[in-house]
Amino acid sequence: MHMQRDGIAPNASRLLWAGFFAILAAGIGFGIRANIAGQWRTDFGFTDEQIGGIGPAMFPGFCFGIIAGGLLCDRLGYGKLVVVAFVLHLLSAVSAFGASTGDAAGALQVLWWGTFLFGFANGTLEAVANPLVATLFPHRRTHYLNILHASWPAGLMIGSVLVLALPGWDWRILLTMFLVATLAYGYLFFGQAFPKSEATRSGLGFGGMFKDVGILGALVICVLLSQFFAGSLGLPQWVGYTVAGGLVVVAGVATNFAMGSILLFVLFVTHLLVGAVELGTDFWAPDITENFTAPQYGTIVFLFTSSVMFALRFCAGWIERCGLSPVGLLMVSAVLACLGLNLASGIETLGGALLAMGVYAIGKTFFWPTMLAVASDRFPRTGAVAISLMGGIGMLSAGIVGGPGLGYAKDRFSGEALQQADAAVHAKYVAETPSQFLAFAEAKGIDGKKRGEVQARLKAVRGDLVTTQAIAKLSDEDRKVMQASLDADRKTLRVDSLIPATMAAIFLLLALWFRTQGGYRVLRIGKDGEVEAAPVQAEETSTPLSSRR
Repeated sequence: MHMQRDGIAPNASRLLWAGFFAILAAGIGFGIRANIAGQWRTDFGFTDEQIGGIGPAMFPGFCFGIIAGGLLCDRLGYGKLVVVAFVLHLLSAVSAFGASTGDAAGALQVLWWGTFLFGFANGTLEAVANPLVATLFPHRRTHYLNILHASWPAGLMIGSVLVLALPGWDWRILLTMFLVATLAYGYLFFGQAFPKSEATRSGLGFGGMFKDVGILGALVICVLLSQFFAGSLGLPQWVGYTVAGGLVVVAGVATNFAMGSILLFVLFVTHLLVGAVELGTDFWAPDITENFTAPQYGTIVFLFTSSVMFALRFCAGWIERCGLSPVGLLMVSAVLACLGLNLASGIETLGGALLAMGVYAIGKTFFWPTMLAVASDRFPRTGAVAISLMGGIGMLSAGIVGGPGLGYAKDRFSGEALQQADAAVHAKYVAETPSQFLAFAEAKGIDGKKRGEVQARLKAVRGDLVTTQAIAKLSDEDRKVMQASLDADRKTLRVDSLIPATMAAIFLLLALWFRTQGGYRVLRIGKDGEVEAAPVQAEETSTPLSSRR
């Protein structure tokens, strides 16, 4: 991979692997949370919408961490941000022990805030790692940012293996195991010198870095923040809109009310969709897969898809050199993700699950790091600001749209299916707490504890049978409950597939636009402070010019 040759600093390789372990810690923690959601349902009686809000609480935390870190990293210094993240990781691990099974409401708050702190630490670390790697490897950003983010699926794999290999362990103990990677990144970052971004070296101040983001870019993240304040924090809607509006005004003043780049605005909106479909689906994938197939299969499939992502993220540079531009890679990925989710809605066996989710995994592999690479390639004047805001938008979307949205869909579709099948059974099993998502109407799903009891009876009669065959052996009442849950999961995945379908259309339009501009090219800050096309590197001359412009 020739890291030292490609890097612009003597410690480029060490800093890349420090960032790798930092994101690895985040992946391990998320992977464990995604695989213990069923334990939370059983222990506390949470609805799917409530569970969909706990695990993804790391996403709004991540958003605040990466935005604050991105705005401060060039001034405060990377080293200080790493220390802050390290302390927050420790606190998030300790907080899990405050959740009591005798107090569901209190446990919901403890788990939410502990996960929020975990996400804030992760966001702070990505505010360090993303611009650091983009700066260290300016000529091969797509390649090295994908390597950096290969640590995410690696963490998901490790988290899944821990849950699979340690059945019966207290989930609180499992949640602390990401601290091993935390110690590793602390050691690798300690005492290192960090390079400055291209924007900082060019003497740009905060206003100059934020100019390409402008009011349009600020509007994207402030709309999400308004929903976070009103939804996750429970504040009145007008408070959320007021705070968000005030932040847009602040952004306008800082940039002399520059509107910002239309292209960057489109990238921000698209990354909102990336966060919703990739991370929101990741959180629910094990639970849904187990409903379709059998217990433990969800973790096995989750492990398989994570391994696919891990391996492929080391291949992004090779794929690009084969003639596919970053935007072309994103378009193909979106098509595959859409296809994979539709295939997944019909799975009934482990083999079918591996095939369908494998296609989806290939599709989602390159979304996140390649989007960061495109933003860094095309907007060098933004320094750490644009890619940090982009990461924040993706994570905040996952926490507000992806996780809760899919949980709401599962609740709504399962409640509707059971109501249609048998109104009396629906009245017996309906959850007391309604599910609410953005401006959609309230929906009442199936009570988590009662469904858990039905699933226990299903497990007792299952043996070697797949889910659909085993359901037929249940009582009429239990069969209707499980069939409604199953139908809801299938419909949820089909609705979810509309997100990458929309992304594919956006990437196609972007590819056509770049074609009218002479093709995709990496930009840099020239001597006069203006943005200009960077020269093609000698080692990349084998790449077709159409993909390098």
